[in-house]
Amino acid sequence: MQKCKIGIIGFGTVGKGIYKILKSKNDLHPILKDIEIVGIAVKNINKKRDIKLENNLLISDPYELIKDPNVDVIVEVMGGTDIARDIILKSLKARKSVVTANKAVIARYGSEIYSTAAKNGVYVLTEAAVCGGIPIIEPLKRSLKSNQINKMVGIINGTTNFILTKMSNEKADYKATLKLAQKLGFAEFDPTADVEGHDAADKISILSELAFGGKINRVSISTEGINQIDIKDIEYANKLGFEIKLLAFSERNAININDSLSLNIWVGPSLIPKSHPLATVDGVNNAILIDADPLGEIMLYGPGAGSGPTAASVVSDILNLQSSLTKDTKSIDPLLSFNFWRECHIINSNQISKKNYLRIICLDSPGVIGKIGDIFGKNDVSIESIVQLDASENKAEIVVITHEVSNGKFEKSKKEINALSEVELIASQLSCI
Repeated sequence: MQKCKIGIIGFGTVGKGIYKILKSKNDLHPILKDIEIVGIAVKNINKKRDIKLENNLLISDPYELIKDPNVDVIVEVMGGTDIARDIILKSLKARKSVVTANKAVIARYGSEIYSTAAKNGVYVLTEAAVCGGIPIIEPLKRSLKSNQINKMVGIINGTTNFILTKMSNEKADYKATLKLAQKLGFAEFDPTADVEGHDAADKISILSELAFGGKINRVSISTEGINQIDIKDIEYANKLGFEIKLLAFSERNAININDSLSLNIWVGPSLIPKSHPLATVDGVNNAILIDADPLGEIMLYGPGAGSGPTAASVVSDILNLQSSLTKDTKSIDPLLSFNFWRECHIINSNQISKKNYLRIICLDSPGVIGKIGDIFGKNDVSIESIVQLDASENKAEIVVITHEVSNGKFEKSKKEINALSEVELIASQLSCI
């Protein structure tokens, strides 16, 4: 088999993981020996590193690798958006295939990147961009192609899942648990993208494009994080038979006469019945539940981040590209490549239908539950359960779980409930599945 010569751009956690796999003395498949590292571009060549490199591989200018005629594949694991986008596009225009773990770039500039790859007869592979070591990108592009994907729901951010697991199992404080996650390397120094849901929204955007075949407007995805979760919500959820997880949800709605597919996509903290398969996904693990026709439901589960799992996905993509090097570059493998084949649009957030959890702090007075129920009934919101918990000092906490209802009707009800004289505040609102 022809050797696949790669240039790696970025040598942080994932870059080191790739190098370790390719230089490993473990009993790995022999075709890994056909991958050769030509160079590794880093910001600072003189930086002290905890890994010994062979053959003076480090260079300071990533564009040297793009210009190098000996390089077949550019591996972009530097992170960021603007420079990474430029490197990916220039690599594709130089007729070099690209492997990237950069979900932010693909979620924002995927359309431009995919079309540039197709125009130049090369590939861009992104398995490591979503769910670390779990193979999900290639199954959507290949194995599941004979199915109509109806719905995907998953836990696709390990940082938030670690935090929520600790809060649920140990009644741990949110801020203290976030600091622990940072100390253990599960959370970035700036954890905003994780805890506010943006990382999960990037990932579900990429998965939705692959599953449904249309460009997703990333900024249109309704996104909430876990930074407002109170330990009381986790305690109440457990009492009622639920776990709280940060979910990413994507579902087809309908197809209009112009074949533009309508999608319901959102990210937010959600109550999951303890009997649900996603409820047992703990720690930094990720899982994706896919509903397809005629297949039915399948779940993919495993480590969602970290040097080893993410690097393994990168190397898997490189191996997928290896066989393409001996083929006619004018002939693109339609299952290895990707481009859009239809129009997709995300429905307005007010049209999103789902079950909801609402925690209300109010005066412990007769008739307040009835008033809340009347407001929901007037606005066509069906209630699954309504309970009063932890009454003290003339105050009570009322927890409501609704049946599936549009966000518009639910928000109208919430506004009217908040205006009741007996209601002190609406403490929290979560989705339910």
